[in-house]
Amino acid sequence: MFEYFSKHFDMLMEAFLEHLGIVFSTLLISITLAAIICWFLLKSERATNIVVNVFSEVYSIPSLALFALLIPLLGLGNKTAIPVLVLYNQYLLIRNFMTGMQNVDKSILEAGTGMGMSKWQLVTRVQLPLAMPSIIAGIRLAIISTTGIATIAATINAGGLGKILLSGLRTMNTYKIIWGTILCVIIALVADTILRLLEKKTKAYNTHLQTSWLLNKRCSFE
Repeated sequence: MFEYFSKHFDMLMEAFLEHLGIVFSTLLISITLAAIICWFLLKSERATNIVVNVFSEVYSIPSLALFALLIPLLGLGNKTAIPVLVLYNQYLLIRNFMTGMQNVDKSILEAGTGMGMSKWQLVTRVQLPLAMPSIIAGIRLAIISTTGIATIAATINAGGLGKILLSGLRTMNTYKIIWGTILCVIIALVADTILRLLEKKTKAYNTHLQTSWLLNKRCSFE
């Protein structure tokens, strides 16, 4: 097995880097879009529920079906693969982003308002830092989901590790299937480990931050 890896190192690394590129590009667009949508949803919990439900329905659509629907409009390759992956990520990201933002203690928001903070300041200085564990959890889930679904995108010529897996399945080449799977797992596992550690650190920081805000509120009343 390792002999196959050494002989086909260039081919495997090319597919690995292509897959990383798909995941990174998708994640960058997904987070930006989710952040914009969440900004408009902050005013209404009802609108949040509607949007999350809509994206949950999109998330339930089989990826091959969604690829097939968009191919006539966008064509083959990443032009279709990345938009589909971005759509899937919106459910995971918006749900977690908004859960974190909405679960911030109302008394902390009142303390910020009492200090004369604008809406923008409340969001960026209070809600966003306190919601960070939930936000990171959403990003972690999005990376894992994207890494897996991106392999299916090889069926529409998007490249990545999916083409190694599909080639292995067509030719019954066990080594291709094993190494394609291992490299996918490495991407998901490394990202998951790093983001879990970051999530734990932000939770510890949040405990300190919430205590500080509540103390500030108490002092302002005294």
